Amino acid sequence: MSDAIGFIGLGVMGEPICRNLVRKSGRKVLAFDLAAEPLARIAAEGATAASSLAELVSGSETIFLCLPSAKHVLSVFDGILPTIRDGQTVIDLGTSDVAMTRDFARRLAETGALWIDAPIARTRQAAQDGTLSVMVGATAEQFAAVEPLIRHFATDVTLCGRTGAGQVTKILNNMVLFETVNALAEAVAIARHSGVEPKLLLETLSKGSADSFALRNHGMKAIVPDEFPLRAFSTEYALKDLTYALSLGAQAGLDLRGAALIRSIFEEAIGKGMGDAYFPVIARLIDPPRSAG
Repeated sequence: MSDAIGFIGLGVMGEPICRNLVRKSGRKVLAFDLAAEPLARIAAEGATAASSLAELVSGSETIFLCLPSAKHVLSVFDGILPTIRDGQTVIDLGTSDVAMTRDFARRLAETGALWIDAPIARTRQAAQDGTLSVMVGATAEQFAAVEPLIRHFATDVTLCGRTGAGQVTKILNNMVLFETVNALAEAVAIARHSGVEPKLLLETLSKGSADSFALRNHGMKAIVPDEFPLRAFSTEYALKDLTYALSLGAQAGLDLRGAALIRSIFEEAIGKGMGDAYFPVIARLIDPPRSAG
């Protein structure tokens, strides 16, 4: 087995992450995706397009997954399990169910392979620039082995605890983000109806205690211009991640009223046809855009 890197999932985040690995790692990169277009683009950058999961797994030492949901991760896991071997490492960059993550780790350990949860945070631009934040669930020894690879596409790489801790941390990151974005949407709507220009409002808030990453990115770049593209972190995906947080809260016996409220807001947005749009589109539930004329 070579020291090649395998990469499965060339979507909105996966393609630029894989590109950084091709450009910076100095290793052979095998890539696989069901869509032909991103696979062709990555191959043009110098990656080798694998024809199947089995081919990718058999030719890789470390395998990255960058998939949209737990359902996709489960499907790929079932595909790689028959081929995985002692000494290989699988790193899941997506946000997935914690219990499922720990089950995958246990089942791979029975083959002598390793499963590490390393969900990513920040934007597609950060993925392109190699400045993502990554939250890792692993032992200190395992973390030391994979951190250099992860730093080819991330500037902040945090060991959060043992298996599943990376997922817990990322899920809570997203829960706080979603609640903050809703607060920003409410503030912008009030400002607009009260004679304060929304862009000025957020620029002013960014100079004080209300400043946040969400304000400068989701507020300024999506809510104020009313731009919610389809190839971005959708409301459907946001609801999926929020459901994980609510599940963790329920397991702990906690009443997460704020998160439950955001769940109802996401469900309403999806019901009104906004499921595929960038999730700050929930601002339109508060203050629908006015048609010209």
